[in-house]
Amino acid sequence: MSVDRATRQYTHGGSPANWAGSIIALIGFIVATVGAMAGPSWITCIIGAAVVVLGGIVTLAMRAMGFGGAR
Repeated sequence: MSVDRATRQYTHGGSPANWAGSIIALIGFIVATVGAMAGPSWITCIIGAAVVVLGGIVTLAMRAMGFGGAR
């Protein structure tokens, strides 16, 4: 019994796209925080910021593939 991803209803942001983007963004914030506290190391801060942006891109890409909730 397969459920089509396009018709699947996720509640309170529980879609795989939202989870993946949030976890990636959290990792980015942790990397940026470590970079800010250790020195500060601006390269590490920029890498962390890039990972946060990557989390948003992953969320949008996964929604386009059908892993996000209905709007």
